[in-house]
Formats: sequence, structure tokens, C-alpha cells
Amino acid sequence: MRIEGQAALVTGGGSGLGEATARELARLGARVAVLDLNADNAQRVAQDIGGVAVPCDVSDPTSMQAAVDAAAAAHGPARILMQIAGIGSAKRIVGKDGNPAPLEDFARVVRVNLLGTYNAARLFAAACARLEPLQDGERGVMVFTASVAAFDGQVGQQAYSASKAGVVGMTLPMARDLAQHGIRVCTIAPGLFATPLLKELPEAVQESLAKSIPFPQRLGQPEEFAQLAAHVVSNGHLNGEVIRLDGALRMAPR
Repeated sequence: MRIEGQAALVTGGGSGLGEATARELARLGARVAVLDLNADNAQRVAQDIGGVAVPCDVSDPTSMQAAVDAAAAAHGPARILMQIAGIGSAKRIVGKDGNPAPLEDFARVVRVNLLGTYNAARLFAAACARLEPLQDGERGVMVFTASVAAFDGQVGQQAYSASKAGVVGMTLPMARDLAQHGIRVCTIAPGLFATPLLKELPEAVQESLAKSIPFPQRLGQPEEFAQLAAHVVSNGHLNGEVIRLDGALRMAPR
């Protein structure tokens, strides 16, 4: 699909990987709606790229539907969804005090990362399926965000790994499901990236993490994630695939 002139939704677009992706799509000529729980961040990015800011909770059906509708009112129906919104968690299943991990924490991470991804996908797909097909019968593209933790999660990452493994697991069946509507689905599984959250760590910790990556021995740049996400949109034969973007990293247990 040619990106120029298309309407795009970017969840989590107010910071990190989402912000970089929103900026890259805008640079390539897309009309970008920046969806984020943080309205101020969404407004900042949208103002910079000439897009529209839409406060949104991807895990809430009403909020997400309102965001899809608001974006369509501003830019027309979207053919591109970048589902990047997500949260992390690190809790051992049995804590140092001997108590079990709170179930609420596990449920919260799965609700945002997995249910939120499915929620955004179902609402986008339903609207996209009504559009006229483009070249090759294509109507739209969705790119999800997983993590290398889906494959080799570390100690304490049960909730995060399970949520991202769920995203990986639904990629192919969703691509098969939506093939009849001409909607492609792919997932990117990033490794260690220089996001605002990671950059809050001490410099020595960041350097240690970078050295764990075989090559290149540096943290991934959000712009590299954004470039791959844009390529998925442009490459019409990419479908049902999960792509690791990690410099050949395989995470150690801790």
C-alpha cells in the first residue's frame, strides 16, 4: 500500500516507538491520528506533524470506538493501524515476602497489551472492511507490537510475556480471518530500544543492556522500529508475519 495520502491511526503515538512511528508516517505523507492515553503528549506530537490528537484508552471499547470515529471525521476512514500502546510489569510470582503476586497486576497488563490490541483491531477492521479496495484488492494494514519477551521472557515478566505472546499468537489467525476483506496483519517484536522509559535507567545500566546485544551493540532507535513499521505497510506481500527487531538478542533469564 502506498502510504502517501492515506489516513493512519497510531495508538501510543504520544511517546517512544509510537511517536517515532507517527512522525515517520507523517513524513511519508500520511494523515496521522495520534491516539494516546496522555492527551498532552498526543497533542504535542500531533501539532508537530500536522496530525490530529485523540485521547484514547485502547482497552476500553467506548473510548476506542470514539477515537476511530474522531479520526475518521478529521482525516477520513483509516486504512493503516499501528497498534503500539502498551504497558510493562515486573513481578515475581512469589514475592520476597512469600506472598503471591497480585492477580490484579497480571490482569491489568493483559487487558492493555492483549485485549487492547484486539479491541483496536476489531474496531479498525470493521470500518476498514467497508472501504473500496485498492490495488490487489487491499483495503488496509494493521501492525501490532509484541516483544522479544514473547519468546524469551525474563524472571518476573510473566504478565508482560503472556500478553505479548498473545499478540504473537493471534497474528496469523487474524491475517487469515481478514484475508477475505483484503486487510493484512503483521506484528513487530522489538528487543531493547532507547525509549523514554528505558532511558530513565542509569547510564551504566543502559550500557550493560546494550552490550548484551550481539550486533550492533547498542540500543535500538525508535526510528528503526518506525522504518520497519512503514515498510510493512508498503510491502504488499508481508502478511501474517511476526518480525523480531532485536540485533540477534536472546534474553537471559535475568
